[in-house]
Amino acid sequence: MIGLTVCVAASVYVFSSPAQAQTRKDSVVLGMILEPTSLDPTTAPAAAIGEVVHYNILEGLTKINVDGSITPLLAESWVMDADGKAYTFKLRKGVKFQDGASFDSAAVKFSFDRAKADKSTNKAKGAVFNNIAHISTPDAHTVVLVLNNPDGNFLFRMGENTAVILHPSTAETAATKPVGTGPYKLENWAKGSAITLSKWDAYRDAANVKLKRVIFRFINDASAQVAALLAGDIDGMPRFQSPQSLKQFQADKRFMVEMGNTAGKGIMTINNKKKPFDDVRVRRALSHAIDKKAFIDGVFEGLAKPIGSHMAPTDAGYVDLTGQYPFDIEKAKALLKEAGVQTPLNVTLTLPPPPYARKGGEILAAQLAKVGIVAKIENVEWAQWLGGTFKGNFDLTVINHVEPLDFMNYANPQYYWGYDSKAFRDLATKYSATTGAKDRTKLFGDMQRMIASDAVNVFLFNPTNTAVYKKGLKGLWSSSPVFANDMAAVSWN
Repeated sequence: MIGLTVCVAASVYVFSSPAQAQTRKDSVVLGMILEPTSLDPTTAPAAAIGEVVHYNILEGLTKINVDGSITPLLAESWVMDADGKAYTFKLRKGVKFQDGASFDSAAVKFSFDRAKADKSTNKAKGAVFNNIAHISTPDAHTVVLVLNNPDGNFLFRMGENTAVILHPSTAETAATKPVGTGPYKLENWAKGSAITLSKWDAYRDAANVKLKRVIFRFINDASAQVAALLAGDIDGMPRFQSPQSLKQFQADKRFMVEMGNTAGKGIMTINNKKKPFDDVRVRRALSHAIDKKAFIDGVFEGLAKPIGSHMAPTDAGYVDLTGQYPFDIEKAKALLKEAGVQTPLNVTLTLPPPPYARKGGEILAAQLAKVGIVAKIENVEWAQWLGGTFKGNFDLTVINHVEPLDFMNYANPQYYWGYDSKAFRDLATKYSATTGAKDRTKLFGDMQRMIASDAVNVFLFNPTNTAVYKKGLKGLWSSSPVFANDMAAVSWN
């Protein structure tokens, strides 16, 4: 999701005639899987928010590029102290908010103080903002952030959508009327249908922004995505969800198909607080019961990599733990018996709208049945998933956590999967306080191994990012280091 990670909101795509995609070369219509529940990524967890607002309406101090590199954005430069605990950011001058107010260091301090506040619901509060011990603003264009513990990923964190800078006067209404410093303004949000952005002509680099209007249409059904592309109702789908149809588009000269990497960790989440899942033997049994290759072949046509812990293979320091729980029905049965579980064991498998969850859930239920676990499937809409499942009201669920480097959620006993391990929290604390690269890499590996050993969740897949779009459209991201659509870089040939 979420960040949840999380990931994709539901709506039903309705065709209309005539075709709706833009014929003018200054506009574009893109398909999105999920409709965001809010437009403020600093208060809500759904990754779909960033797909609309990040880099378009709202900006942060740094920018994460399609290749994962970090470059200046609202900060034009920075200096880190030798101990890694203090960062001095020099802010870009002449930047305005979209209502004409000046962007300055006070806006940065306001945004980060808000993210740290007791009532903050920022999903990066624990991992990022609680680690900021002090914020000072020596002048209007300088911000000094002092950390409790060094964070080797801090500049990356400043480029995530949880760290965007909000207008102090309008932050409370950012969920529906965000006001930022980016190249686009919110024009309209037709709930259940689409969000329209229009170019902000007073943007500091407006001359290089080619698209005057961007429309995001919500199409969570994979077959509807295919139909919308073929009919010309949308110009592209940056995160296409019908791998079965890729060959069709690759053979069609009207379209381009690009594949890249993601930070996604697709998992069958286990509620560690519920019996019998509070027993590690039961969770390990679930891990042995799932054939990851069959899941990936059935859901993604092979366009995903298996994972064994909560890290993506492209992440620095990744440890391949996919062999820890080989598919073994008899081993799964033996572990359930050892744990005293009477079969058939009836559980509920809650599935949000994304195609990988709905289709994948059917495959998982069939596999679990072979070891005596009867998974009743419950399909829910995105808002229900966020309001219930993500609050801890579930047995099992399926979700792709798209946020990069979100492993610190395992140090939070209140996070929705309910993993409460003092040993892991101690390891995470030690990792945060360690500055040496070699030592940090070792501890990072130890954390991955502990998550896997405790079988907190069933770790399934790291999906390939697949973008399908009309030939002539250029600048769409082929990879998703973060869930964003940098529309200022997009244009028509």
